[in-house]
Amino acid sequence: MSRSKSDAAIASSLLFAVFLWGGNNAGTRHIVTHWPPVWTGGTRFALAGLLLLALLRWTTWFGKPTRLDPQMNRKLWWRGGLSLAIYIVSFNWALRYTSASHVALYLGASPVWALLWEGMPEKSWRTFQRYGAATLALVGVFVLFRPALQAGTGANWIGESFGLAASVLWTNYGRQCRALGANLSGVEVSAHTMWRAGLLLLPIGIAEAIRHPPELRTDFILIQLYCIVAGGVAAFGMWNNALRHWATSRVLLVNNMIPLSTMTWSHFCLGEPVTTTFWLAMVLIVSGVILGQTNWQRFLPASNVPPE
Repeated sequence: MSRSKSDAAIASSLLFAVFLWGGNNAGTRHIVTHWPPVWTGGTRFALAGLLLLALLRWTTWFGKPTRLDPQMNRKLWWRGGLSLAIYIVSFNWALRYTSASHVALYLGASPVWALLWEGMPEKSWRTFQRYGAATLALVGVFVLFRPALQAGTGANWIGESFGLAASVLWTNYGRQCRALGANLSGVEVSAHTMWRAGLLLLPIGIAEAIRHPPELRTDFILIQLYCIVAGGVAAFGMWNNALRHWATSRVLLVNNMIPLSTMTWSHFCLGEPVTTTFWLAMVLIVSGVILGQTNWQRFLPASNVPPE
């Protein structure tokens, strides 16, 4: 497969993952208002990880599983599993106190943190392209979130703080997955980090469930199953596969589409309104994605594009 076709396939899989995550975010927002947040996230990721492990063990869909040595096992626990567990806590508590679209917007800012982590900027066209894309995306996030900053809107600062923390933690987990992906496939990274994160959260989740037993309604159970299979197994597998081939900041730029996906799901499933401010922010976010992902040397004369 040529590089251009490979990049197109990765981009398509990421867009589908974004669509699945939009439904996951809206669904999780619905159930964590009734179920304990850590119990909800812990059981979801534990079951998703075990399902992926079963597919790796008893099918040939993802190739032959890698044998883990003690060093890799430790990394999966304390770099992958732990970072994912902390992210789950922050993400689910954010959804408990604020809207799904707000949390998705914070996650849309994750390329900014990734760029800062990847090193200092250089005097090159690629640096300008990446930072320009991240800036456009961040401006779009700010435009959409700005009404919540105004006095009297009833914005919940607990949820907003958890959402901002989740954005940084999501970037950190992406970096850990990219490092682990040097020796494991994307599906293996997803499976091993998910069930470990779920197990790490089990004591807190059980304590939550004892104090506030989850209501086992049919709609809640079906939403949780969707989050496990679609938002967990499928979406995380595609995302981790992309991290093996693209830089973290490049993968996270595509994640700027998550607010659009989440807002669409939330509008039709939860009745959240779609505002003019949202459409302005969407234009800025999509423009950032296009700027960051496009190979401008294919469309502009070489003399107009500075060298890398």
